[in-house]
Amino acid sequence: SAVGRGPEVPFSSEAYRITATSRGKELRLTLTPVDPGESLHLVFRFGMSGSFRLCPAADLPRHAHLRFLTGESPPRALCFVDVRRFGSWRLGDAWQPGRGPCVLTEYQAFRENVLKNLEDKAFDKPICEALLNQKFFNGIGNYLRAEILYRLKIPPFEKARTVLEALKDQEQERRKKNSSLTLSKKLKLMRENPDLLELCHTVPMEVVAAEKNLFDPDDSDNYAAFKRWLQCYLVPGMSCLRDRNGRTVWFQGEPGPMAPKGQKPHKKHTQLKADPQALTPKVSRRTSKGRSRASANPPKSAKKKEEKKEKEEADGLRKGHARGRRKATAAVALSEPQANMRLRASTRRSRGEAGSP
Repeated sequence: SAVGRGPEVPFSSEAYRITATSRGKELRLTLTPVDPGESLHLVFRFGMSGSFRLCPAADLPRHAHLRFLTGESPPRALCFVDVRRFGSWRLGDAWQPGRGPCVLTEYQAFRENVLKNLEDKAFDKPICEALLNQKFFNGIGNYLRAEILYRLKIPPFEKARTVLEALKDQEQERRKKNSSLTLSKKLKLMRENPDLLELCHTVPMEVVAAEKNLFDPDDSDNYAAFKRWLQCYLVPGMSCLRDRNGRTVWFQGEPGPMAPKGQKPHKKHTQLKADPQALTPKVSRRTSKGRSRASANPPKSAKKKEEKKEKEEADGLRKGHARGRRKATAAVALSEPQANMRLRASTRRSRGEAGSP
């Protein structure tokens, strides 16, 4: 489209197939001509609201920035749709450098990558911020971190290294105790007592497994099902704060010793959908004293900005479906596993990209 921010796609073929592979927060499309010819690769990032949609070519959705037209009559279009234009694509088959193993498809490598690098400065930060670091947690986003920490009752602003070193010690003890158990019993124990890294795999897999019931952007009932699945993120009664990157963190109980100074946890609703037995560790005196009177009573304009940001995040989930849908089903919008397509992709180069990694 004329307003697309991605590069031109130098590919031409009367008939070709589109296949897809995912890794963390990225998706690679491969365009392969049916007749002899060279394939072309495109790697996508989705930002907050990017998604693929298959629709009649005569009725394109707004913000359809890249379109692949089918050869049928009347034609349909597989569109990369992105309302906020934070998503992007680039030419070539290489994944973005600096991203770690995928939490979904490379779980063992992901786990090892975290535990062997606990001296990295990334783990000096609060656990809620470390979970968005794609060098170690490739595939975890804002709503997933809230759900993972909530289930384990971990304060979001606890130091990441403190949380993960304890996990490392627990793993060593568990190996000693379980050395004589069968594999099936070991798996059963893991399911009954998951640790943080295991939930980084299993919670996104819940979304993937239920994607047909949870994520249809045109079906309000399905979006309601996704909201019911959420236990913490955007849930009435939960508290929220901004992390140091400006992202809203949802949680229950106290935020933890590394909570940003000058902020007061904000509750939008009083009705609880929460666990009354949740862990509520004390906040350090230093953090408490750092809060000024003004921060305890934020101006109305700040409250309005907070509410606007929360509404945008909720809209992003509904319109962008959630990355879990894209990860394991990779281009699920295709009605046939490998459809013969004809390309009509025309975009204009722009000066850069924005949005979340």
